[in-house]
Amino acid sequence: MTDINSRQRAFLRSMCNTMEPSLFIGKDGVSENTVRECENLLEARELIKCSVQKEAPMDAREVCGELCLRTGAAPVQCIGRKFCIYRPKQQSDPVIELPR
Repeated sequence: MTDINSRQRAFLRSMCNTMEPSLFIGKDGVSENTVRECENLLEARELIKCSVQKEAPMDAREVCGELCLRTGAAPVQCIGRKFCIYRPKQQSDPVIELPR
């Protein structure tokens, strides 16, 4: 799992405020397809916002924890049914420059 400190988390939270959700968790919960899609989004964007639909079997904190565990990402923020996670690119140099 990626480790980030509180200053880095605050920086990433500020970036999340203007983002629209790019991954939606529905009635199937965290399936293999969801994890694969999350991996692809993290590799492309590094920081993603996810939304948990009403019919999902898990709440947002549970889904966030599960996706972070299975993708090696770090949780950034979880409010209501939405959450953000971060993982630097693994195939190339990171795009988002985190403060120290």
